[in-house]
Amino acid sequence: MYRSVRPSIALACALLAASSAALAAGAAGVEVNQLGFLPGAHKLAVVPAGADGAAARFAVVDAGSGKTVYEGALGPAAVWDASGSAVRVADFSGLRTEGRYRVTVAGQADSPAFTIGAAPYRALDVAAVRAFTLQRAGMALDARIAGPYARALGHPDDHVLVHASAASGKRPAGTVIKSPKGWYDAGDYNKYIVNSGISTYTLLVAYEHFPAWFDGLAVGVPESGNGVPDLLSEVLWNLDWMVTMQDPDDGGVYHKLTNKTFDGMVMPDRATAPRYVVQKTTAAALDFAATLAAASCVLAPFDKQQPGRSQRFLAAAESAWRWAVRNPAVLYRQPADIQTGTYGDEKVDDEFAWAAAELYVATGKDEYRARAVAAGPAGQTAPGWSDVRPLGWISLVQRRAQLRNPADADAAQRQILAAADTLVARWQASPARLPMALSDFVWGSNAVALNEALMLVQAYRITHKAAYLDAAQSAFDYTLGRNPLGTSYVTGFGARSPLHPHHRPSEADGIAAPLPGWLVGGPNPGQQDRKDCPVAYPAAQPALSYLDNACSYASNEVAINWNAPLVYVAAALQSLQR
Repeated sequence: MYRSVRPSIALACALLAASSAALAAGAAGVEVNQLGFLPGAHKLAVVPAGADGAAARFAVVDAGSGKTVYEGALGPAAVWDASGSAVRVADFSGLRTEGRYRVTVAGQADSPAFTIGAAPYRALDVAAVRAFTLQRAGMALDARIAGPYARALGHPDDHVLVHASAASGKRPAGTVIKSPKGWYDAGDYNKYIVNSGISTYTLLVAYEHFPAWFDGLAVGVPESGNGVPDLLSEVLWNLDWMVTMQDPDDGGVYHKLTNKTFDGMVMPDRATAPRYVVQKTTAAALDFAATLAAASCVLAPFDKQQPGRSQRFLAAAESAWRWAVRNPAVLYRQPADIQTGTYGDEKVDDEFAWAAAELYVATGKDEYRARAVAAGPAGQTAPGWSDVRPLGWISLVQRRAQLRNPADADAAQRQILAAADTLVARWQASPARLPMALSDFVWGSNAVALNEALMLVQAYRITHKAAYLDAAQSAFDYTLGRNPLGTSYVTGFGARSPLHPHHRPSEADGIAAPLPGWLVGGPNPGQQDRKDCPVAYPAAQPALSYLDNACSYASNEVAINWNAPLVYVAAALQSLQR
């Protein structure tokens, strides 16, 4: 029976008072994950409430015939603080039949078509991994690997100068070193250890947690067929660069490899400014130590392809740890003549905790145990490059059985579950059914959403409690179109996706479409790039503050640490649901 829902006077007033900026952004109509769902997944759409709130029901229709295949009642209308607009939720989790569908609501634009099927995220995950391949420094990409995005060799980094800030007795300023390979960090052409750490780790544990998925995921990297899964071959390209950033004399690690200023919007082979390694820092040493220790564990089964590799990685990790212990508070300070990204961090207790956890897992040595198992501050819900403590929790719980005392993982497990419980509570209370808090709409907000999903996945893997995976699905759905802009924030995927990311190759290659498989940063009310953009943001509300323009490095840039959780979460949802 159809039932009319009448909004309260207060809600009606809130609807009528929606800002002109929000209206200018345009209602997306029915919002849904534009790729789709596995049959057993939790399936939600979000519907603008409408000024009169008259529509009480929704339908799911076959995208080809228009025949209704599922109907249901919309949830109650409520204003979502991140958009300033009232929304209602359509839950069609009961629809499990494979096919291609749309969600319809009277008075609203239909949702984009989406699929329910066995592998809705396979192509996405392939593209998200291939994005790293297309982001490689130090190699030409031919058409066999890159298709239309083939390009010439850029940044061989075989003639890198030691900057004065990084000088040492055996490597004075101006010393030439080689530091090839690696991934360009983001929309620019520089390489940063701190951000490489969390990015590389996330991809390593994606393989460790879901090996069957990645063993069967043919990405087509240059090394395909070498006996190493494609994802790990891609990761090795960056690990091979990371080890060159360690000073062999003392174990310290350079913070970044960079030009003095950012390159213009040119292709890599046209960016020829001198390159430098800049300042050793405690954060770089610890992120390096953690990542190389984790790599030594995950890559050990593949050592026959390169005997001794895992042990070399572990030795490098321990050397970096010893440097950090001797130099516990060397924070990054940007030299006057360097103007590129800082990845500065004023606290390194979380880096010590993460590195200790990885080294304890890898070696079992008591010298790492106290810092590895110490409880951290309460309240953290997701990792980020500036607070990596949760990464150690993940490794301790994953490798609990290999610890000399499995109870050493208990505190980490409690912290994961506490974080996930906070996220589930937010998800259940949110009018848009998202785990995100208003404060999560920051620079790289889409990665915040996916790192929260990553933490929810950890809780699900521990408990198999459905709510954790359902909330992770919602965060993933948000990045793929279930948002008030009706935009899939992954280039090349969905009915509407970014066309002009802040990404030098995408802008300079002469191809209209950007490189596919990149997650852009997403809505950011800080709008730190306003002064550099010739066009204005369409709205100020946190979930609407997004600009699809190459000028917008604050909302539309790409970055390796944003794409890594995209790879992870897509694999997790494919692997854990049916």
